[in-house]
Amino acid sequence: MKLIFPNGEHPQALLNDGINRIGSAPDSQVRLNFPGIAPVHCELSLQGSGVTLRVPDASNPITLNGKPIHGVMALRSNDMIGIGGVQARFVVVEVARGRSAPEADGDSGSTRLRMAVPKFVLRGVSGAAFGKNYPVPSQVTIGRAPECEISIASDEISRKHAQIKPISDGLSVEDLGSSNGTFINGQQVKQGILRPGDELRLDTIRFLLVAPGMEIPGAQKATLKLPVMNNKRPNITGIVVAALAASAVGAGLVMYFLR
Repeated sequence: MKLIFPNGEHPQALLNDGINRIGSAPDSQVRLNFPGIAPVHCELSLQGSGVTLRVPDASNPITLNGKPIHGVMALRSNDMIGIGGVQARFVVVEVARGRSAPEADGDSGSTRLRMAVPKFVLRGVSGAAFGKNYPVPSQVTIGRAPECEISIASDEISRKHAQIKPISDGLSVEDLGSSNGTFINGQQVKQGILRPGDELRLDTIRFLLVAPGMEIPGAQKATLKLPVMNNKRPNITGIVVAALAASAVGAGLVMYFLR
């Protein structure tokens, strides 16, 4: 079991057996040091295969799938928890069982947890989303409202701007009646298909769709040609800087999928 923070306020957090405290206190299992977060804002209790969410203080703002809650609630996979102004998705991690005969090779037979890699990820490339990764494990809504699964703090985006859903070869995109429009590769759409390598734009906020193990359509291998300028030596420094920048972008995407 783990928590995913789609807006990047905290790295993915695996839940431990027993009580997992979430809050601003330094000893919290998941520390969220943000305005409006109480020292112990809420607790997630992991017992066997079940997880419950408990709100110790009714004054602590907590929502479950956009609805305010108090007391204790059971969680299901892909539930969205609103912790003050922070959004976290509860995800059941894929379980890989031990071999049937662990004694033969020293395997203890205990269960191993394997991180589930999302099939599609939106990479923010402008504005308030710049540099952030937004996994899309299921149907999600993008907007500036806190209850949106992908909440973007930008006045140009409608409260519920667009809805996206994974399909076999990309994301299905639907505009939700936004004021400033939804665009795929510069073309305004009411409904459309976003494929790996395509750009999704919500007014001025832009995203790139990336997917692990898939070649981005239309991507060409870069070839460096040394310019000839009146028999003068080429600008080697500029070429090296451009090559290093391209390598850094590629390495950043690879490291995200290997985390």
